Amino acid sequence: MNLLDELRTLGVDVDDGLKRLMGNEKLYTKLLGSFVKMMKSQAVDTEFDAADCTEAIERAHAIKGTAGNLSLTPIYESYTEILGLLRNGKPEEARELLKKVAPVQEGIVACIENHMN
Repeated sequence: MNLLDELRTLGVDVDDGLKRLMGNEKLYTKLLGSFVKMMKSQAVDTEFDAADCTEAIERAHAIKGTAGNLSLTPIYESYTEILGLLRNGKPEEARELLKKVAPVQEGIVACIENHMN
């Protein structure tokens, strides 16, 4: 199974992502690689400081935006909710959601990495 088909099985709306890029699969694939790099350097750690969520909010916002642009639907939807919880002073609820989305996020990142190597 190729990368795009495998991502579809993981809930990614590949067709919408491609439509945003006028069908340019090469560019979409390149941007998926950039997303993986961002996740490795900018992921929101579940052990973020609940007393000062500024960094967690910034990172969640960046992930949400990038995931939305690439139509990585499961990640986008989760981070939309996480960001809302953080902004509304509910860091523990955000932390629990981060823990739930982690396996989905890891699966999508691993899928992309497997096809990039």
